[in-house]
Amino acid sequence: MRAFRDHLAPYMGNTICEIQVGMGPAGELRYPSYPESNGTWSFPGIGEFQCYDRYMRSSLKAAAEAVGRPEWGNAGPEDSGTYNQWPEDTGFFRREGGWNTDYGQFFMSWYSQMLLEHGERILSACSSVFTGTPGVKVSVKVAGIHWHYGTRSHAPELTAGYYNTRNHDGYLPIARMLGRHGAVLNFTCVEMRNHEQPQDAQCMPEALVQQVANAAKDAGVGLAGENALPRYDETAHDQVIATAAEKAEEDRMVAFTYLRMGPDLFQPDNWRRFAAFVKRMTETGVRDVCREQVEREAQSVAHATQGVVQEAAVALTN
Repeated sequence: MRAFRDHLAPYMGNTICEIQVGMGPAGELRYPSYPESNGTWSFPGIGEFQCYDRYMRSSLKAAAEAVGRPEWGNAGPEDSGTYNQWPEDTGFFRREGGWNTDYGQFFMSWYSQMLLEHGERILSACSSVFTGTPGVKVSVKVAGIHWHYGTRSHAPELTAGYYNTRNHDGYLPIARMLGRHGAVLNFTCVEMRNHEQPQDAQCMPEALVQQVANAAKDAGVGLAGENALPRYDETAHDQVIATAAEKAEEDRMVAFTYLRMGPDLFQPDNWRRFAAFVKRMTETGVRDVCREQVEREAQSVAHATQGVVQEAAVALTN
């Protein structure tokens, strides 16, 4: 971090206005509970707890002894299933499962606290490096785990370290931890709508985004957004803009990361739609922008940049 700050000092506060600090898989503050790259996990599996190395087991043992229940410290739940199971396939995550017992509450409190402490350690180090660097915000990415959100246990969130259930808010403690270090909460799946997702997996990205936005507001931290999947269509753009517009005054989204720059973005129709999207996002009252005027301006931008865009598409393809 120091080397980054010192080497790029001339750009701090002007070109570089936000530094997203890597916290875990895909840069996100979470456990590696759903590893997709090697085929171990596939959507919408519940994932698995990551607490079986000797350091985690030692910590769990100490925590159990501290509450007078040493038998709770032997290992994680034995009936929490495997990576690709669904909540009702398991004893721990089913509707009336172990997640809602005294043991389940103890285990999830410990497991999520370990993740929060990890975040605290990273941000403490980060603050010592970047505090006093004007014009630069630090942000932390939190995963948009929207599948099985409609169930009582929220199993995929639990295995990732977010103690978020029907009875317990898992995002407010994260937001407060970020607030203690002046960090921005960067959240994904801002482009998703509930009806676009598999209904049997009870995916609810819109409700999840709203919950996280409320947590950020209550904790007094900035909320930044990001689309989880590459999207170049107006439906996704409209959803992002609607989410930003709901915070258009004191709660406005402080930043948005668009995924992603590649050959597809520079296809003529996609580029024109992207130009219109950027125009709408930069307006103060994004709900009130005249759609026809924006389309005309976007068409003009697309025409004026046609040569450069074609070169970019070719370069990225090669």
